[in-house]
Amino acid sequence: MNIVITGASQGIGFAIAAAFAKEGHTLMLCSKTPENMRLAKEQLVHQFPQAVVHSMIADLSLKNECIAFADWCLQKGTPDIVVNNAGFFMPGNIQDEADEVLEKQMAANLYSAYHTTRALLPSMLSVAKGHIFNICSIASLNAYAHGGSYSISKFALLGFSKNLRLELKDSGIKVTSVCPGATYTNSWKDSGVDSERIMEADDIAKMIFAAAHLSPQAVVEDIVMRPQKGDL
Repeated sequence: MNIVITGASQGIGFAIAAAFAKEGHTLMLCSKTPENMRLAKEQLVHQFPQAVVHSMIADLSLKNECIAFADWCLQKGTPDIVVNNAGFFMPGNIQDEADEVLEKQMAANLYSAYHTTRALLPSMLSVAKGHIFNICSIASLNAYAHGGSYSISKFALLGFSKNLRLELKDSGIKVTSVCPGATYTNSWKDSGVDSERIMEADDIAKMIFAAAHLSPQAVVEDIVMRPQKGDL
């Protein structure tokens, strides 16, 4: 299968890439950070020589780079699975966060998925199959302190995902919204939070991998995951 994963150089994106690379699939990955992407690709190729790993540097907060990445992917084949994982977190409060934080969060967390998906969809529709995973967040479901524009953008991403599911349900293309709670990635390393208090990135990858292997007539619409002891 052809697997497209955005924001794939570390954290949840990398864990998802590893889960599919282990099974020998063809991966088309992107990150906006060249060194992180280089190291991630080297690790995947070394650990999973049975997989084919392609990588590209792209800042998907920019529409033209979303389209360029999608075109690059399509040159290698129609995607079977698309994981819209690109994005980042900027804490803050709506009343006093810096100017343009909302625009930056919407561009990285929503528009990246919107433009990339729209560019890939015609090819997927032509074969009437495929599965799109949108990595939302617990912040897509409930407001929380210091969530600010990040939470707004993740609510919007969930709305995009649900509308896409409705539009594509008769097309053969599945859509799944993934809403993880606190997951141990690099952003948590200096937080002082015990890594055993929160989920592992591999936990999210395992659920996505399982959902991607159901029969054509079944779809998991929503995956909501939280640490065993609840949200932080």
